[in-house]
Amino acid sequence: MPLLHIDSSADTADDSVSRYLTGLFARTWRARNGAGPYRHLDLCADPVPALGPAYTSLGRRVEREGFAPPEKVPALIENAAEEREWDLTRPLITELRAADTVLLGVPMYNFSIPASLKAWIDRVTFPGAYADPDTGESLLRDTRVVVVMARGGGYGPGTPRESYDFQTPYLRSYFGELGVRQLHFVAAELTLAALLPHLAHLEDLATDSLTRARAELTALATA
Repeated sequence: MPLLHIDSSADTADDSVSRYLTGLFARTWRARNGAGPYRHLDLCADPVPALGPAYTSLGRRVEREGFAPPEKVPALIENAAEEREWDLTRPLITELRAADTVLLGVPMYNFSIPASLKAWIDRVTFPGAYADPDTGESLLRDTRVVVVMARGGGYGPGTPRESYDFQTPYLRSYFGELGVRQLHFVAAELTLAALLPHLAHLEDLATDSLTRARAELTALATA
């Protein structure tokens, strides 16, 4: 049961709530699954390069061929720049396709996801990479994706800033478009309540939110 664990927080492990929570899930999962395959990507320490023109030219050529699967892409490469882009891309696609569970640590930056995660999404979403060449079905239809979100304020349903949450709808649409059917969102809200004076009166709510997030992730990791 391969687990692909991806962190995107720019904070260190000591300061990051999303890293703390993904770490809890990963430890619980590994304790349950023993020597099950596990891969950790730290997108801050080892960022995915932004796309270059050669990526898009290769992608358009693949689309014109009818969305060729990854194993046929090398035959369509025309120059060294495209080969470099594919060499950066293919391992990420392979990791995602191989995973039974994808664990994402996603802090809220300016109401959305970190740029480091967006760079991974842009690169890994290559034409034809996740469609069965025989049936057209999504190769990720049985993949479970667990999104762990940490937000400094409150953006949950019914809060004044609910409409400011561009994490959840974006990632729901993205993974839904890829054909993922098992998508779980777990959020720790008000993570800055202990630091910011104007949020100090919400510390109890922040503690409750973190406690719920821990319980939900522990249950998901042992399911």
